[in-house]
Amino acid sequence: MTAWGGTGLGDGDSPVYLRLRATVAAAILRGQYRAGDQLPSVRALAAEHGANPLTVAKAYQSFQDDGYVEVRRGVGMFVLPGAAERLRVAERERFVTGHWPRIRDYIELLGLDAADLLEAERA
Repeated sequence: MTAWGGTGLGDGDSPVYLRLRATVAAAILRGQYRAGDQLPSVRALAAEHGANPLTVAKAYQSFQDDGYVEVRRGVGMFVLPGAAERLRVAERERFVTGHWPRIRDYIELLGLDAADLLEAERA
């Protein structure tokens, strides 16, 4: 699942920890987890998604490495102030450089017109 909540082209091939990371990122971007909120425990998220707890821990570690969350020892992981805004900027960049070129190529391959697609979405 991508951060915007859909499954992007080829996302099924990405490692499980990246798909879990995208799921949590989408929740942060949607406001399900705001600054100061505690994320689900590693075990709870693993059980919810049928994942190995070590895989969830790796996804969470990437948020900590990127400065979006902090670990409070013995308590849990919490979203830091400004995390959603910084995450949105990073996800936009990832979309523009990673996803958009593939989507654009697929649109062209199918002979679709981007303006028609945008108009169809508004209807």
